[in-house]
Amino acid sequence: MILKRLAILGLLLSLTWCSAHTVKPNEQAIASAHLAATQAGIGILNKGGNAFDAAVAVSAVLAVVEPFSSGLGGGGFWLLHESKGNRQIMVDGREVAPLAAHRDMYLDTAGEVINKASVDGALAAGIPGLPAALAHLSEHYGRLPLSVTLQSAIRLAEEGFLVNEHYQRLARFRQAALLNGEAARAIFLVDGNVPALGTLIKQKDLALTLKLLAGNGFDGFYKGEVAKRLVEGVRASGGIWTQQDLASYTVKERHPVVIDYNGMKITTAALPSSGGLVLSLALNILEQYDLQTMDEESRIHLIVEAMRRAYRERALHMGDSDFFNVPAEVLTEKSYAKQLAHNLDLKKATVSQKVSGLNNAEGHDTTHFSIIDRDGNRVAATLSVNYPFGSGFVPAGTGVLLNDEMDDFSIKPGVPNVYGLVGGEANAIEPKKRMLSSMSPTFMETDTMVGILGTPGGSRIISMVLLGILDAQAGNGSASWVSLPRYHHQYLPDTIEYEEGAFSKAVLLGLTGKGHSLKRKEQRYGNMQVILWNKVANKITAASDPRGEGIAVVEKVANR
Repeated sequence: MILKRLAILGLLLSLTWCSAHTVKPNEQAIASAHLAATQAGIGILNKGGNAFDAAVAVSAVLAVVEPFSSGLGGGGFWLLHESKGNRQIMVDGREVAPLAAHRDMYLDTAGEVINKASVDGALAAGIPGLPAALAHLSEHYGRLPLSVTLQSAIRLAEEGFLVNEHYQRLARFRQAALLNGEAARAIFLVDGNVPALGTLIKQKDLALTLKLLAGNGFDGFYKGEVAKRLVEGVRASGGIWTQQDLASYTVKERHPVVIDYNGMKITTAALPSSGGLVLSLALNILEQYDLQTMDEESRIHLIVEAMRRAYRERALHMGDSDFFNVPAEVLTEKSYAKQLAHNLDLKKATVSQKVSGLNNAEGHDTTHFSIIDRDGNRVAATLSVNYPFGSGFVPAGTGVLLNDEMDDFSIKPGVPNVYGLVGGEANAIEPKKRMLSSMSPTFMETDTMVGILGTPGGSRIISMVLLGILDAQAGNGSASWVSLPRYHHQYLPDTIEYEEGAFSKAVLLGLTGKGHSLKRKEQRYGNMQVILWNKVANKITAASDPRGEGIAVVEKVANR
């Protein structure tokens, strides 16, 4: 009788779990960094496409209207959740080093770093992954062909988009690099000058490249006429690409990093993104303490100390795991986090310089979007060309602005990259290797909610996502995640960076008294795009970071 009752109870629990697990949202939502991208994605959902089709459309439009952040000449990570089968996958469209690349390629005969060689121009570009990723998403996960999902991007490339203040600021910052190439200068500047507000930026060659991608998929970009022009343009300008580099590019599907933090399931990016492992380290340290009962100063101090230790492990151990033996299983163990926290003093800052290690970062001008569709499929995607406007180089006749992601490698041990940070052996340059990243598209799940989030911000991406996760754990909603003041510590330099208004005077004094060095950022940073699905109320809210110009849209699903 007891066994029979237990069997019935188990069946009821199983049915309850299945019912809760298969519930579908009554709404669909997209949050992205640009109105046109969000509109394009919503349009695809309303044409019968799923979240993955919408991701193709959003990615492609952002490639057109945010050339300073992402593009066909760049790459990214797409974190997917397939509602049917409850499967979660990371699509890795990160750039790779060309076959002719080698660890000393940016050094002169004396072994010194050649100024800006890994930042400006054709030699700075890795082999792009974004076009291949769009073809992969469409073929393996979407319902609609590329000829449909790329329509908005093609139209915007042909008809143009308007220059805003953000475009002006970044074009002015990278004006010298854009001036170096005839094609880039003609597209993104006007008579060699930063365009006036409201100037229409048309990209006819990019529209043709998008049409070939739409018609021929992978081969439309990585083979044929586009590939020929890309290679010719790169090599004529001192680069080392070959046709084989492009034809042999492969998208990789990876198992995401899964973290249990106080009962919340967090799914996030795996290597070559350092995001998942760094988040796991930090959260496993923080789980040993009760953050909710701490005063603000003590809580911030503890979070900073967790960041410090997690970023140190990034520097010492992380790189492309296809090339370097990264101890990922050890790094995600809770027992390892306890070891890292053994000398954590709640009353005193640890001095980073007392522990040897290195670090590195990638560009601040990345982009992120989040999507959920009517079936509960979802996407968190972070895309980049690294530095603003990437390498500043466009091969003639392609319209493709190339990345400068090669600077994300360690170009020489102990030598800082463009962001003043240095890297280690795990991230040294090798042919076909993917450079280490901080991009961290993330899902959060409990019995009652699903969260989708991510942001641009270079090495600060991980700390921003960490603060968002902690805010969600504290019970706050999507608007709070994107707007809360931010702070960051990445082990080296040994400084807390913080936004204006992040800390009260009392907290600043308290942190200084604990031995922390603090530096206020002149500008607020990040551009987080998030979605929150309350499964109990079956209600979706979405939010776009008030620091940016993006937009989040939630639509009621008809006929449900």
